[in-house]
Parts: sequence; structure tokens; C-alpha cells
Amino acid sequence: MRILLVEDDVGLGEAVRDQVAADGHAVDWVQRLGDAETGLKAVPYDLVLLDLVLPDGRGLDLLRSLRTRGDVTPVVILTARDQISDRIAGLNAGADDYLVKPFDLTELSARVAAVSRRYHGNPNPLIRHGALEADLAGRRLSREGAVIDLTAREWVLFEALLQRPGMILSKRQLEDRLYAFDQAIESNTIEAHVSRLRKKLGRDAIETIRGVGYRLGPG
Repeated sequence: MRILLVEDDVGLGEAVRDQVAADGHAVDWVQRLGDAETGLKAVPYDLVLLDLVLPDGRGLDLLRSLRTRGDVTPVVILTARDQISDRIAGLNAGADDYLVKPFDLTELSARVAAVSRRYHGNPNPLIRHGALEADLAGRRLSREGAVIDLTAREWVLFEALLQRPGMILSKRQLEDRLYAFDQAIESNTIEAHVSRLRKKLGRDAIETIRGVGYRLGPG
């Protein structure tokens, strides 16, 4: 996924960025609301991790603005405010989940995955596609009980296709899910990931639609 992190605490921001990146997602980190608004207008993010108190304003104002203009991008609030009234205000403003600082980074990963599943209309963490069984929560892929090891980025690419069966995703759309703004992308990176996935999953696991992109092969 392509994730926007809006957090002004440098230490926490670095920890969250590294955790999200280790999960294989692309993460763009900003520390001000103004930069967040600019990014949201320029990039179709899959999820936003949003602090409530920022140097140039309140995270809730950004959240309300998103929902008012019909933007349904999932938002997980990260805040030190642990009062019930604060949680209610965040959820009523349109947040999809809420984490109170300090939180465990592995819990953050689980919350991000759970919100993503709900957003894509499949809260069940187990998806079967032909002989393949994917455990989205555990990031575990198997074929007839035999585990198939995927790297973090291979998993993110495969999951993107798995959650959109029949849909063609362009090379640019897949790059957006794997790489942040400040990361260099080699011209054949997606092709290389797809090639490795085919070696692990089978030649027909991913179809190439010439000149358009890629989609999951028939089960």
C-alpha cells in the first residue's frame, strides 16, 4: 500500500516509518498539516496515519475536510490523547481506527492490515484463489498446505492483485504501492518482482496485459 504518515514527533515518526516500510509498504512522512493536504491532493493514498496535534493545526480538521469532500481514504488516528471523549470525536469525524501513544509497533501493523481488509470489502483474513490460500493477517501464503515464502515487497504486490481480482493494475499503480517519494525506482523493478512471483506461484499466476499492466491469473 501507499501510506501517508502525518506525525511531527521525530522519534515516533521514524519508528512508524521504519515499521511500515519493513511491512513492504511505501510510506511518505510529513510533519505538518499543510504538507499532508498537498500530498493527499497529489497522490491516491491507500491509508493515512494521522496525529491529532500538529504544529500548524489539528488533525481532526484535516480528517473532517477529507470526509466533507467525499474522500473515503482509510484514516487511523495516532495520538497521546486517551480520553474517551477524544476517541469518540475522532471516530465521529470519520476515523477508521484509533491508537493511543505509546503503542506497540506490531499492533500498528495489525491495525493497518485490518483497516485495509475492511476497506476492500473483505474483513476475512483468509482468501482462497485456486490452490492458493492467503492469510492476510499473518502474511502467509500456501499451496495445498505448503508454505510459499515471499519477500515483503513480493507480498505487497501479490496482495494488491489478490484484493482486486480481475482488475488490471498498471505498472505505475504497483510502483506507488511499493515506493515512497524519496526512493529511486529502477525501470524494470515491477517486471523483476512479477518474474520472481511467477517462479514461486506458477507461470500463469499473474497475467501481463501488454501495454496496460498486470492482473491476477485465473484460479
